[in-house]
Amino acid sequence: MHRNFALAILSAGLGLCASALAEEEPPSLESLHIDPDRISVMGVSSGGYMATQLAVAYPEVFSGLGVFAAGPWGCSQGELSRALRQCMAIGRGLPSLAELDARLEDYRRRDLLGEANALAKQRVYLWQGEDDEVVQPQLGAALARQYSRWLTDSDSQLKLELAEGANHGWPVARERIDDPALLVNCRAKGAPYLLDCGSDGAGRALGWLYGDLAAPSEERQGNLREFDQEPFDDGLAERGYLYVPESCAQGKECGLVMALHGCRMSSEQIGEQFVRNSGLDAWADTNRLVVIYPQATPSLPNPLGCWDWWGYEESMWQPSPLHDSRDGEQLGALMRMIRQLAGLSGNVSADNVSADHASDAEGSAQ
Repeated sequence: MHRNFALAILSAGLGLCASALAEEEPPSLESLHIDPDRISVMGVSSGGYMATQLAVAYPEVFSGLGVFAAGPWGCSQGELSRALRQCMAIGRGLPSLAELDARLEDYRRRDLLGEANALAKQRVYLWQGEDDEVVQPQLGAALARQYSRWLTDSDSQLKLELAEGANHGWPVARERIDDPALLVNCRAKGAPYLLDCGSDGAGRALGWLYGDLAAPSEERQGNLREFDQEPFDDGLAERGYLYVPESCAQGKECGLVMALHGCRMSSEQIGEQFVRNSGLDAWADTNRLVVIYPQATPSLPNPLGCWDWWGYEESMWQPSPLHDSRDGEQLGALMRMIRQLAGLSGNVSADNVSADHASDAEGSAQ
């Protein structure tokens, strides 16, 4: 009898443990009522490079692009040495925009990128610190020159802000963050790369991409929640983050912003500092914008937890990585998140990369 009682207690305890573990598992990414004409992507540093890759690969999806502290599309051309010496430093000189245009046209002929006429309609916001010690300021200017050749009217569609005295990172207004002590001096560098430059980077970017905005909320009104990233790509972190304003949770049609952290900025490295303090959520509350914060993860080929802008996901099995095209592993995973959130995809498993690509190509041709 005592033995049975003990077993019952043990079983109950194990059941509670299993229940607790189940509760800790992040929920699946939901579908919301998303306006397909109000989807944008932005990022900082490696996230900025990745954001540009997404915008160029799927210009029919992303009406807006925001880039903080990153250089031109296609810069690394799948080479880590080039990424380090020509796309961060410029020891090998500035990248050739003509060479990158040839890469873009080759991809487009192979149906690996979206159409030029869709790309020409985007709105683009670029921010670069004039004293950036990680990604040289000339590279941000090169991205501006590159995009100015692609847009219909660069004067009205493209904005480049060069911040005097600013180093590498994402500028945040003090009143937008939970703890001002987290901020890094504008002239300094280092994690969490949230810069105290007296500038609200999130507000300036969103204002340019979406037009006149309602004033931001003073306190967070929506719900920041985790979601399971493994169905999209098991090479990413287990959990991503999603911010849903109350109005969007109630079923109103909302825009969507994908925000990509930089190297050394993932949740595994700095916790929720970027997710909670980017400044995007305050604007999202009052302007009906859902914000998704995917998370990369440190690994052997990617020890700093960067997004794949030089081809580390494919370079071990492809001589010429397609990381910056529609066949890119991480790029495909991020697009599946967009499709899921916008209710455009029924099956988002990582096994459907080819099917997704085929369906995108068919849609572009129609």
